[in-house]
Formats: sequence, C-alpha cells, structure tokens
Amino acid sequence: MENFSPFVLPFVLGSIALLIICLYKYIRWIRQFDRLQKKALLKNIISIKFLPAIWEMFSECLLHLRITKKNWRLGYMHRSIAFGWFLLILVGAFESRIGTKSDFHYWVAIFYRYFHQTPPETHTAWVLTQIMDLLLLYVLSGITLALFKKIHSRILGMKRATKHTLMDRAIRVSLWGIFPLRLLSESASACLYHNGGFLTQTIGDLFSPHVAEVLEMPFWTLYSIVLCIFFVLLPFTRYMHIFTEVFLIYFRKVGLREHTKLTGFSKFELSSCSRCGMCIDACPLYKDLGITDVQSVYLLRNLRNLEHHKDIIAAGKNCLMCHRCAEDCPVNIDLMNLRRISRDKGELDLTDNYKYLNKVKSFNAIGRVAYFGGCMSHLTPSITESMQTIFKTVGQHYWFMDEDKSICCGRPLLQQGFNNQAADLRRKNTDLIINSGAQMLITSCPICYTSFKKEYKLSIPVLHHTEYIDMLIKKGKLKVKKGDLKVTYHDPCELGRGCGIYNEPRNVLKAVSTLLKTEHEKENSLCCGLNLGNTVISLEQQSTIRNTALDNLMAPHPDVIATACPMCKKAFKHSTDVNVKDIAEIVAENIEKK
Repeated sequence: MENFSPFVLPFVLGSIALLIICLYKYIRWIRQFDRLQKKALLKNIISIKFLPAIWEMFSECLLHLRITKKNWRLGYMHRSIAFGWFLLILVGAFESRIGTKSDFHYWVAIFYRYFHQTPPETHTAWVLTQIMDLLLLYVLSGITLALFKKIHSRILGMKRATKHTLMDRAIRVSLWGIFPLRLLSESASACLYHNGGFLTQTIGDLFSPHVAEVLEMPFWTLYSIVLCIFFVLLPFTRYMHIFTEVFLIYFRKVGLREHTKLTGFSKFELSSCSRCGMCIDACPLYKDLGITDVQSVYLLRNLRNLEHHKDIIAAGKNCLMCHRCAEDCPVNIDLMNLRRISRDKGELDLTDNYKYLNKVKSFNAIGRVAYFGGCMSHLTPSITESMQTIFKTVGQHYWFMDEDKSICCGRPLLQQGFNNQAADLRRKNTDLIINSGAQMLITSCPICYTSFKKEYKLSIPVLHHTEYIDMLIKKGKLKVKKGDLKVTYHDPCELGRGCGIYNEPRNVLKAVSTLLKTEHEKENSLCCGLNLGNTVISLEQQSTIRNTALDNLMAPHPDVIATACPMCKKAFKHSTDVNVKDIAEIVAENIEKK
C-alpha cells in the first residue's frame, strides 16, 4: 500500500481505541441523565442555542479566554498547546490533501513529511510548510511553559500546582514527548529530503545524512508510539476534558443542570475538569491555613475516580462554600452543587421532620411585601429593626414572615446534604408565600436570598434588602443624606460571587457616605470565615481567615466597615475597634427628617 509504513500502526490503533472508549463513555453517561435532563436535551437538541455554544467551545476549549483573563501566562500555555495542536491538525490535513495525489489515508496528515519526500514545489506548498513549522514552534513554546510550571509554578503566576495521580503524570509525560519527537522526526526527514520549513530544515541541516538515515525511522516510530500512549490513556485521565468540555458547554446551553444527585450530567462535569489548579490559589483554606488536599480539583478527582468514600467525604466537608474556586474555574463547573451532592446524608436525611410547621398559617399580605429576616438576622436584630424603620419611612406595608423566628429558608440544611429536610422547609415557605398574596419578597440574609432566588420556584420578585433600598433611593421614595462617613464594603460570598450583586450595595453606600476602595473586592472579596458551609475547621482557624478579610477592609482606615450579611457582621464586629454595620443600619441612620 502506498503511503503506509508499519510504524503508523500504533497511532492508528490508539486513535481507534480513543474513539471507541469515548463513544462508549459518552453514550453511557447520556443514558444516565435523569428524566428532566433527558427532556431538556430532546426539546433543545436542535435549536438556535447551538450558535452561542459553538462560540464558547471555540473561545474556551481552544483559546482559553477565561484562563487568560485570570492569568495571561497560564492562558498562553493552555492556548498554545490546545489551539496550536488544533491548527496543526487542520492545516496539516489541508496540506497533505493538496500534496497527496493518490491513496490518501488520515494518518498521512500526521506523518506527512515522511511520506512526502520532495521539497515544496509550489509557492502554496512552501507557505504551508512554513506555517506548519511556525505552528509546531507555537505548541513547543506551550510545552516549555508547562515544564517550567512543573518545576516552579510561580513562573506562571501560580502559588501551588496540582498534585496529580500516577496515570495523570504518565500521560503528561507522553504529551510533553509528542511534539519534540515530531520536531526530531520531521528534522531527520528534512535532512534527507530537504522538505522541511524554517525550523525543521534548520535543525535537519545540523544532522549528518548518515545519522539522519539511521535515526529517521526510530524517531517516527517513537512519535507514533507516544501518540498511541496518549490516546489510550486519555479517557482515563484528566485529559478527558479535551473532548468532554465541548459536550458540557452544549448541554449547559440547552438548559441541562444537575440537581441533588450525581447523574450522567455530573460525569460530564467531573470529566471536564482539567485539574489546572486555579481553584487552589483562590481557596482561603490554602491561602490562610495551608490546607492543600481538599480543594475542588481534588474533590472532583476523587468523585471521578471513585476513590475511597472517606476521602470524598473529607474533601466534601472541608469547604467554606465561599464560591472563590467557582469564580476562578475556567470551565464554569458548578463546584458548589457538586460539593453539596458529595455531602448527601442519605439515610440520615428523613422526611416529615417539620410537621409542626403545619400549624403556621399564612398572613393575609395582599398589597404588601413579604420580609424574611433570616435566622442570622435575628441574632443581629438591629438589621431587622433598621429594615422596619425603612419600611415605615416609605409607607410600605409589609409582612414580617419570620418575625417569631419560626421557620428557616432551608439552605443551611441543603449545604450539609440534608436534601429532603431542606425540601420540606421550601415547600412550607412556598405555601405560606403563595397563600399570603404578597407581591414581593425581601430578605436581609444573602444565604436566604440565594435560596429563595435559586432554589424556590416563586412567581414574585425576590430582592435582597440592598437591591430594595437602592430601588427606593433611585425612585425618590427614600430620601437620605450624605455625611462625612468613610466606609469600606465587604462583599458577602453568597450575595456577590453567589448571586452577582455588586453594584446595588455600592450605590446605596455612595448615597450616604464616601466609599473607599479595598484591594480585594467584588469577585475577589475575601470570605469572613464564619459561614455555615464548613463544619470541620476550628474556631481558631475561622478567626485566621476572618482576620485576613478584616485586614483588607481596615487598610484604607475607614470610619465604618459595611457589609450586607448578618453573619459577616457577626464575624467582624467583635474583632476590631472600627464600627461594623449592615448597609440597612447605615441607611436607617441617615434618613432625611421630614
């Protein structure tokens, strides 16, 4: 057979094995989708939503724009390998199709310089040869950076690199070997046939023809074998993300989401993690406490590899649920939901725990707003008192839904894996709100806000009190005075990174004070350490995390530290001489007297 040599067999067999294994895995995972996921997929499998999915596939799977936005050096490394290899395949296929007159097979594009043993005869062929060398150099620059990252991760702006499994390390070595071997193989052929570009021909000219004749076949054979090793290992390692992320992006665009159990959709999420390690640097447990084995990259690895149950439980529990890792994840994996799923309490999670709440009846709130203070707000009652002052000032009739502290939103239970019990509370709260006839729900606690906004299926608007106050000020219903107060603002994790509420609190503070900038704010805000997500770390460790956040807020020397979360206020209040207040309190103190 023309354009065939036995050395191509490892590549051919490896690529066939890769195709078969990936198809088997993907079909099996799709069959494991739950009823709602299958329904959403069938409904939207061919829709206009596919168009934005194509752009995201290109921008994130090849260009890695999210990584670049966070860390341009790391972004270049990933892009040069992914996009460079993609272009090598694309341009190589075009070049070999033009240059091969007959008996074309798909492996010819991979080993083209061996089978096409004549110098470029046309201008087009010469240009394509130079482009292929340029692309090979581009990929090699990324491989070089990856090697530097392994030796000293800070070169690429990372404080700590990910600890990989033995199989992950093995496939990484094979990836690092593919392109240097391609360079050596093409250079050896270029020495013999003068068919190389500016890079391969220059290196080839350094060879003696006798040496090149001896080394050419071993180089091409090794290149084929290393490709085979990479292909065979890929479906069982972190490099499965190369193909899986494409599917995950499409599934998300057509509306698929994970719920409270691991399904086939979770398998796509777990296998889309490249274990880049960006979630490690962002984690307060690592930055402030030096804990290095519980970050999301390791939880996902353990879940994917079905490692010891105790390891999954340990990694799942020890997390602040502060969304820092989710904010930095370049794949946008729903890390917080996977955390909650890993905490599933199973047999401990019984139903009908809250039958006593059946006695709680809805208030007739037609024409009113419903106000839900939340459990933590009741521990800092000045917040709810300030909100009542604001309601009365603007003449807003309201129903203080949890005034007697009778019911929780359910999110703390959900975060700890008690899915059934959380659902019981959601059902009861939903009934109370619907039957009340309230036209809007306002809450002071970001945890409650997240729950009502994302986990309930309410037909009325849900606002955090900072959104509500901002709306009142903009409409002129609430008149406030701006004093000389200098304020720094702490973005609560759930309100900021969790729900994207950044501007409204700042708008309110600017209306009543001078707002000072801090080094870490908005998406990069630091966790207060005192949240309901982690039941593992000690009070001393929580205080260490809190102090880091507090130092950031105190650095501009404010008169007041403002926050919009009762738990954050409680964390900071007794740890500094600076006044700590909720935004509602500051506003209530600065209402213009009529």
